[in-house]
Amino acid sequence: MVSRLVAPGSEFRLHRQGFDQSARGDLLGTGFSVAEKDRLYRCLDRIGEHKTALFTHLRQRGQDLFQARFDVLLYDLTSTYIEGEGEEIPKAKHGYSRDHRFDCRQVVNALVVTPEGFPLAYEVMAGNTSDRTTLRGFLDKIEAQYGQARRVWVMDRGIPTEEVLEQMRDPPREVFYLVGTPRGKIQQYAKQWLELPWQKVRESVEVKLFTAAGEL
Repeated sequence: MVSRLVAPGSEFRLHRQGFDQSARGDLLGTGFSVAEKDRLYRCLDRIGEHKTALFTHLRQRGQDLFQARFDVLLYDLTSTYIEGEGEEIPKAKHGYSRDHRFDCRQVVNALVVTPEGFPLAYEVMAGNTSDRTTLRGFLDKIEAQYGQARRVWVMDRGIPTEEVLEQMRDPPREVFYLVGTPRGKIQQYAKQWLELPWQKVRESVEVKLFTAAGEL
């Protein structure tokens, strides 16, 4: 466990290096076979059914040990493409590829973390999932698991729809968010922004404050 903290790696790396380059085998009195890669992946499958309880426990431990705060959440998605057909992976689909591998099937990974990097939730979705369809489910997931609280969600402009943002603003949810302005709105307001004064909020950070349609 200490070695994974010092030099994090995949299960496949543990399979390749975990016993050859450490005293793990001697300490455990066992051989290389216990770190066989398929066995490690099967262990992950068993953990999957306890995912909600595991994240609840990790959140509490992070708060106890590191005084971690969970009032600012970063939400983002990425995709992982699969070499080969991936016929035995139900979620492997052709979709928008961030790796520009449109010839490969992929899965979409969504993750919610704190600014310090503590994970709060994740989901593996079908490879043809649109980013704009995922946020509502994660809002419900976080509130169901950790309760409603004064949170700020930080995300790319391509993730939320106007409909979901409106639901975030309205009572009783009233969730705060920081999200990039859509390009269409940038063109609409650019001239007004140029006329606004800069305000210094901290060393090396200046902002312009602009309010329109209930948004800042």
